[in-house]
Amino acid sequence: MLHRTKKENDLNHDKWLGVGGKFEEGESPEDCMLREVWEETGFTVTKWRYCGIVTFVHNIYDDEHMHIFVCTDWTGDQIVCDEGDLEWIEKQRLLELTMWEGDKIFLRLIDENRSFFSLKLTYEYDTLKEAVLDGRKLNN
Repeated sequence: MLHRTKKENDLNHDKWLGVGGKFEEGESPEDCMLREVWEETGFTVTKWRYCGIVTFVHNIYDDEHMHIFVCTDWTGDQIVCDEGDLEWIEKQRLLELTMWEGDKIFLRLIDENRSFFSLKLTYEYDTLKEAVLDGRKLNN
């Protein structure tokens, strides 16, 4: 996990996130994941599962789509990340970390080994207002 502590004016400041980032020209979701993991961690992912897509709707920021991958094998040595501090966290401790409420939803879906999912998360400032999983509203 990445504890976002180093970037100025970071909407994710002091939150824990998985590694990732924005697409570059011509990239597929897999291309982007492979590049971002390598850039932020130093690891070359060799085995992964494409789990789902998350649509973020926010009252201040532009809408975003995030592709979720679980990486199960990699090579290389961990580097220092310029966006925050990287730390291996035991799976059972993940939900104790400071993170966006919607992140806890997709982490649970991943932990359930659910097949491909589509999750829409609507935020007002830092508050999760609505979560919709595969077209059905969740109680949150």
